[in-house]
Amino acid sequence: MRDYLKLPARPQAEDHTSPLHCWTLPNGGIWCLIHRMPDGYRMRFPKLADFHVTHAGQITAIPVPGTDAPTLEHLFANQVLPAALSLQHRPVFHASALSIDGAAVGFLGQSGRGKSTLATYLASRGHPLLTDDGLELREADGNILAMPNRPSVRLWQDSRTALLPTDIAPMPAVSYTHKQRFDVRSLLPLATSAAPLRAAFFLGDGSAREPTITHLTPSQAHLAWIRHAFMLDVHDKQTLARQFRLVARLAAAGLSYQLDYPREYGALAQVESILLAMLSPDAHVP
Repeated sequence: MRDYLKLPARPQAEDHTSPLHCWTLPNGGIWCLIHRMPDGYRMRFPKLADFHVTHAGQITAIPVPGTDAPTLEHLFANQVLPAALSLQHRPVFHASALSIDGAAVGFLGQSGRGKSTLATYLASRGHPLLTDDGLELREADGNILAMPNRPSVRLWQDSRTALLPTDIAPMPAVSYTHKQRFDVRSLLPLATSAAPLRAAFFLGDGSAREPTITHLTPSQAHLAWIRHAFMLDVHDKQTLARQFRLVARLAAAGLSYQLDYPREYGALAQVESILLAMLSPDAHVP
């Protein structure tokens, strides 16, 4: 499910019915309206595009006139596909992840919490990048595996200036955000195969005066994982049951933590040092 059918652009038809679910932006604005359709769902990004997702996983995009190809591709890859994968028993979470000593370490958080900045910094320090955003987890042979994703990162200008070479050019711009995506295949080490999940860190708001790691209780971890999951239909009982089984296992595994640190580039080295000490084979992890 890495491609989709693109239909000619047309204006979005008015729909006065109540949506099944509404994704909102940090400022409270509407980002995506999800409606149930006879054969699946419609994901409407106002003034940008409609995506029809069938129960079988087929995706059709209908852009609004003026929506460019990079914007449509970004919506598909970063918003629609992760949600559609939930229908195929493939849960995806709002997270970046790296491979550290052969095991996956995830960083989860709301938009703006610094997932991409932290992932880019750690990858530049030699830890192979699994994904910048959109962490797919699979269960296999008793393990929870983190799957590799696209070899790119998305950064705001300040992080791009601080972490990437000045001569690297961004990929085509997306119309609704100033955040830029960079192809890092020749720049950062990449993990190309699945890795067992070792730990997951939910990022705090940056109010900590120094890097701080707190172990989450099972109930705290359960709520945190649910909060950061891509879900197309929050009322689909079968999908919810599958998601809750995985989340319950993640919560009970004792691998969930809160990580907070000052949002200063100078603090990233200390964050790496603390993480490596905690994740070393000889360390006692609660």
